[in-house]
Amino acid sequence: MDSEFLAELRRAAPVRLAEPMSSHTTFGIGGPADAYAAAESEGQLQALADIAQRYSLPSFILGSGSNVLVGDDGIRGLVIENRSGRVDQPIRQGNGSLLIRAESGTSLAGLARRFAQAGLAGLEWACGIPGSLGGAVIYNAGAYGGCLADCLRSVRVTNSSAEVEAVAASDLALSYRASAFTRGLLQGKVLLSLDLMLHEGDAQALTARVAELDARRLAAQPRERNAGSVFKNTLEHPAWWLIDQVGLRGHFIGDAQISPKHTNFIVNCGQARAADVKALMDLAQSKVEERFGVRLEPEVTLVGEGFGG
Repeated sequence: MDSEFLAELRRAAPVRLAEPMSSHTTFGIGGPADAYAAAESEGQLQALADIAQRYSLPSFILGSGSNVLVGDDGIRGLVIENRSGRVDQPIRQGNGSLLIRAESGTSLAGLARRFAQAGLAGLEWACGIPGSLGGAVIYNAGAYGGCLADCLRSVRVTNSSAEVEAVAASDLALSYRASAFTRGLLQGKVLLSLDLMLHEGDAQALTARVAELDARRLAAQPRERNAGSVFKNTLEHPAWWLIDQVGLRGHFIGDAQISPKHTNFIVNCGQARAADVKALMDLAQSKVEERFGVRLEPEVTLVGEGFGG
């Protein structure tokens, strides 16, 4: 890797070479990144992304490490872990509404719980989603009848010229687990912060709702290391039902298993490889398509190299 590039990176943030991504993903899976740096602020995030862009080196921005499967051979170029977590004070808008700006590295679940305890309603459905706000925008995260599109008003992004621009939520083409980002329409832009519109609610009722959702999630979802739901639901059936119907509940490949508790989760039972997880995904897709004529669409994003043949 270019010495000038590394020197400039190190002036912006501490850098590690050949950093194992298994240490930074909820799956606990993933080979080494050529270079890795953590951005602790919006300014640092901008600086690191700009350096990679100027040297024409590939970069990947990692949020909380959920919803991704990193290949066994790792990621070429620079991985920037986004830890920018500043949350501004709410600004009253009238009619009980409050506008809140939060940086893209903020924990979605942590923010949802914080707001519920403060009596701010509109994000409590996200109390158990283990992702960052940036990832929540990109995939229009949702659960229990709510999604980010319901409360997102705008985002701030930086472009290839290191300029910051605002993009209204209405221009992000938010749909089920998709956005303008996933469709490649905002390629090269780095998501810096979000503006959310919440409203005043009853803190006790919201906290009770969070506890109810926690109990439901604990009863339904596996505790082993995983990346969340593997496939998007189809229009006709939830993905877990289709996978269950083709007899894959509890199926192993290597140390990866289709969870016996919830068949739209693949879990790492110890030393699973990305190739094992990918093989289970391929098997589920082929069996479901063969029986139901439906191709399951992955919700987990595959990043890097080394997913087997």
